[in-house]
Amino acid sequence: MRALILLGLVGFVAQLVDGSLGMAYGVTSTTLLLAVGTNAAAASATVHLAEIGTTLASGISHWRFGNIDWKVVARIGVPGAIGAFAGATFLSNLSTEVAAPVMSIILLSLGVYILVRFTAFGLPRGNLGKPLRRRFLGPLGLVAGFVDATGGGGWGPVGTPAILASGRLAPRKVIGSIDASEFIVAIAASIGFFVGIGSENINFSWVAVLLVGGVIAAPIAAWLVRHIPPRILGSAVGGLIILTNVRTLLRSDWIDAPGNVQTVAYLAIAVLWAAALAYSIREYRRDKANETVEAVEADLRKPEEETTPA
Repeated sequence: MRALILLGLVGFVAQLVDGSLGMAYGVTSTTLLLAVGTNAAAASATVHLAEIGTTLASGISHWRFGNIDWKVVARIGVPGAIGAFAGATFLSNLSTEVAAPVMSIILLSLGVYILVRFTAFGLPRGNLGKPLRRRFLGPLGLVAGFVDATGGGGWGPVGTPAILASGRLAPRKVIGSIDASEFIVAIAASIGFFVGIGSENINFSWVAVLLVGGVIAAPIAAWLVRHIPPRILGSAVGGLIILTNVRTLLRSDWIDAPGNVQTVAYLAIAVLWAAALAYSIREYRRDKANETVEAVEADLRKPEEETTPA
């Protein structure tokens, strides 16, 4: 019973972070399941089954708060589903031990860019409102979906920083669109796991408690995204990307850092992340008129007004 309560709390916290920052549900939940001895395929299958419900609840919540760009959902969701199905089907025969550090270096670079860009300068607005093309979102969805299924999490960590770095979509809509499209990815991955390993290795009571915790957190997270200023949200996302990918690198075969080195690294990142958030909050308060969610929404409408005939 204690284990089920813990899983429910993990599901709640993971969805609260995922729904408000665009990532971490799969990574957090899968890490816990692996820690208690679940094999990789079964852990990822359990999390993705739970995500069918949590991402549906999250998508509905983000939609009600106006956090979704449906064109982005369509353009990234379908390729993401294809990548997730492929990754889930072949997980038992694939090794991501080499690919994971390479992906983490790329994502770490994006995380540093996002943290510095949003903290020092706020939301980049030069490309704000310009469309995100299929030739960008299609390959991104394939890679993110494949990584998500093979690693037990990765849709948000891959998709969110890439779209944020483009500067074409407000942070809340990046997060809402990524969360909504993950529903399609979770279904495709779950089908792939049923084809690959069947259902005998999946603990459905664990699926249920992870699902309940995530569904409770989903509307709270969507409300937070709707009200957190973009500058602060960007700094929060950037720090999380850096922390999660440094963790992957330090634990990889490339580095295999001792526990005390990992602890020092995490503490250093946490201090820098806290300082960046504090600076973002200060700058937001100093120039609140241009930094609010409403101000960004006004900038998003400008390209549409300029192209609409009088």
